[in-house]
Amino acid sequence: MRFLGARVAAVLAVTLAVVVQLSGCSPEEVPGKARGVGDIDAGTAAGIPVNNEGPTGPKKGVPDATLAVENADGGEMDRLAVNALSDIYDYWIEQMPAGFDGKQFEPIRRLASYDSEGAPVKLCGQSTKELVNAFYCGADDSVAWDRGVLLPMLNKQFGPMSVVAVLAHEMGHAVQFRLGEKSGINQTTQTIVKEQQADCYAGGFFRWVAEGKAKHFDVNTGKGLNHVLATMFFIRDPAGLSAAKQGAHGLAFDRVFAFQAGFAEGPGRCARITMDEINNRIVEKERAEAEMDTAKNGDVKFTDAEIQVLLSQSLEEAFKRTGAAAPKITYNGADCAKGRSTPPVSYCQEENVVAVDPQAMRKIATPPKKGQEPGVDGAGIGDFAAFAEIASRYSLAIQKGVKLPLEGDKTGLRTACLTGAWAHFTDLGDNSTTKLRLAVGDLDEAVAELLQDSSLIAADVNGKQVPSGFARVEAFRIGYFEGDKGCDEQFK
Repeated sequence: MRFLGARVAAVLAVTLAVVVQLSGCSPEEVPGKARGVGDIDAGTAAGIPVNNEGPTGPKKGVPDATLAVENADGGEMDRLAVNALSDIYDYWIEQMPAGFDGKQFEPIRRLASYDSEGAPVKLCGQSTKELVNAFYCGADDSVAWDRGVLLPMLNKQFGPMSVVAVLAHEMGHAVQFRLGEKSGINQTTQTIVKEQQADCYAGGFFRWVAEGKAKHFDVNTGKGLNHVLATMFFIRDPAGLSAAKQGAHGLAFDRVFAFQAGFAEGPGRCARITMDEINNRIVEKERAEAEMDTAKNGDVKFTDAEIQVLLSQSLEEAFKRTGAAAPKITYNGADCAKGRSTPPVSYCQEENVVAVDPQAMRKIATPPKKGQEPGVDGAGIGDFAAFAEIASRYSLAIQKGVKLPLEGDKTGLRTACLTGAWAHFTDLGDNSTTKLRLAVGDLDEAVAELLQDSSLIAADVNGKQVPSGFARVEAFRIGYFEGDKGCDEQFK
């Protein structure tokens, strides 16, 4: 994905302080295919029915696992880590021979716990002082974790299953080490391939947990799985870090795809992740240094009227080929004179108006502070999350104009898909700095917003949200990669 022109910052001076970057070319002109993580069903996560009422987290009444761990303190975080690793062992003892020609899984030679704020120890040739991390080290076949800062932070922000997810990822690296050529891994393999394979292997493990096969943990396929996916936003690469760079893991948009691929198709799919496969779908590619400087520092402020015009123009251009009457966007509150309102943004059918509550939108548009979970306890997500909410309601007017129903789960999926098509439209076009255009990291914000319990991006005109966060993200992805024609094909 190429960054086009200066980064456009749009500030509604009185009330709406949000930033987004967009541009122009028809959304149907999008090459490539995004599918490959299973059929999209609003009520399932890759075929497993969504259940928000099911348990998520450590099982009660199950004895703790016993694994030899160096430097452990026997506290809550170490018990959580050991139980997670024990279940991950069970998974690979079963899955490795089944999926890789009978090859047997060998346990990790060395497990180690440390406190990054406590007395340092030496692991993998480095001191653990201030090392807020969890990692696999191939040099001595070890997995280590920071029980003092990292694990408690993840547990507080996303719950205990986020800790399990991080350790499942690190164990994915250990699996690569054991599989070698069977996973397509050698000393020259790019970091991004190893990292996305590890995300994928973690996804395969979580399906096994969701199917009720794990001894120590449960995860429901509603909010439980959504929180695991949201962890990818928290641990994603910084916006602008190229996938070609040493140490790159990928943006949340790409990491979620890898996790979902493993969840839907199992570890065999993960072993097929290669650099060519990643290059066909990754959204954060090499950027020139000048482009990155512009992306970070090229903010341009607009007045209220100007940003409204720019946003309206972008949406009108994106969907003009449909022939549907473009709605008016207002910023005077989200109430509809007739029909149901869905604050913070509503599509008012009778008036053909998208009504926006600017104060509420500003909260969504404010990026979370370090250590905050996006969208929780008053934390925002970012500019593009706010604009995607508006675009989703705008897409309902387009759907009405082409005589598609505005209620039900299929409408919700179609809405997410069309919002994704608009997102890609904003990343295409000329070098004009007078148009809004997609910025690095914006798609991560869209994913984070999609996984919120109150998000409208995958909701119908009444605000009824698609139950499966898994399906919401996939529908958005189809729109981004395949355009509105892909939405027509999948959700007509």
